[in-house]
Amino acid sequence: MTTRRALVIGGSLGGLFAAHLLRSAGWDVVVFERNPDELTGRGAGLSTHPQLIDILRRVGIDFDETMGVKLDTFVFLDRNGKTYLEAKTVRTMSSWGRLHRSLRDPLPAQSYRLGMSLRHVEQDSETVTAVFADGARVGGDLLVGADGVRSTVREQFLPQLALNYAGYVAWRAMLDEREVPPDIHAEIFDRYTFCLPEGELFLAYPVPGRNNETQVGRRAYNIVWYRPTDPDTLVDLCTDASGRHHGSAIPPPLIRPDVMTAIKATARALVAPQVAEIFARAQPFFQPIFDLESPQIVFGRVALLGDAAFVARPHVGAGVTKAALDAASLADALAEDDLAAGLMRYQREQQPFGSGLVALGRKEGAYLSAQLKPRDQRTAAELKWDVEDVLLSHQARSESLHAVLLAARGAL
Repeated sequence: MTTRRALVIGGSLGGLFAAHLLRSAGWDVVVFERNPDELTGRGAGLSTHPQLIDILRRVGIDFDETMGVKLDTFVFLDRNGKTYLEAKTVRTMSSWGRLHRSLRDPLPAQSYRLGMSLRHVEQDSETVTAVFADGARVGGDLLVGADGVRSTVREQFLPQLALNYAGYVAWRAMLDEREVPPDIHAEIFDRYTFCLPEGELFLAYPVPGRNNETQVGRRAYNIVWYRPTDPDTLVDLCTDASGRHHGSAIPPPLIRPDVMTAIKATARALVAPQVAEIFARAQPFFQPIFDLESPQIVFGRVALLGDAAFVARPHVGAGVTKAALDAASLADALAEDDLAAGLMRYQREQQPFGSGLVALGRKEGAYLSAQLKPRDQRTAAELKWDVEDVLLSHQARSESLHAVLLAARGAL
């Protein structure tokens, strides 16, 4: 029997999960990454869920203490830095880089190709071909679009589908543990810390260090600060010092100095001084928050996976877990000989799951989006969002993910 070949477009976490799981199911797999250099040092902290850990173990990666930083306490700080609520939790915070390295290293060198920017996809009843910017043409039996939020594969098959701006941005910052002042480190470093400025959400927690270390002293402190931002202000934020506008994705080094100075001053004015000091010492950057719901994720011999298929707001804390679950569903569905039937099974399973996560993200981010509406046009839920709401949402993240997964499977 001829070994079937899968072409995976995108070498981030979703693509790597797809590669490992399809290889374990007997497929010959090649991953194509558009960037010419290895994807090291990208991304920051991320939440882990039992489903993610199960799939990591399925591909032979043991989720031990080196994979993340364990936390046992949530703490809420007021503007003056005083604790007004503390609660117990069981969380393990990992990082994009730590997971990427664990998935990338075991993959054979010939199975991962850098500097391969997809131009378009061609297919017929027998094969699918990836055509790249350098003119290379590579054929296979299956093509997996795992090329992220701004997927080239999705754009070809769903050209009218656009990202939906949620009305707010996430300012992000990460500081090496050794650069955190000792008194601040002793007070908050090993806690999951929240601040709730009016209409905003600021959260901070330790993660593996920039070189993926989890040893004490070599970790990093990660900050995510959600701030309502109207479209005109976003245009200004994405305009560099020369006056060039970069759409909604300005490279962090091009963020104007006046923007950086202003956001650091705003942090000192609005959030607890402990975390404001860490934020000011870091090099912040921002990401506009989008979501996207694809009406279809299979197109002949092409399947979308992870953020290429659905983009859920980050409050769900399950972007990587969703990509892993997509990859597992695809590999399981394609264990059968009939490719078309397997792909239809994949769509039946993951379409409602993706839609459910997008809906959950919109629900959890509704308060932030609503800040751009007049108060008299907001719902009751959009007007009220207090510490109990935030705490419940974060404590129940894995349970909420599980509920969406069960509901999706129940829809089959």
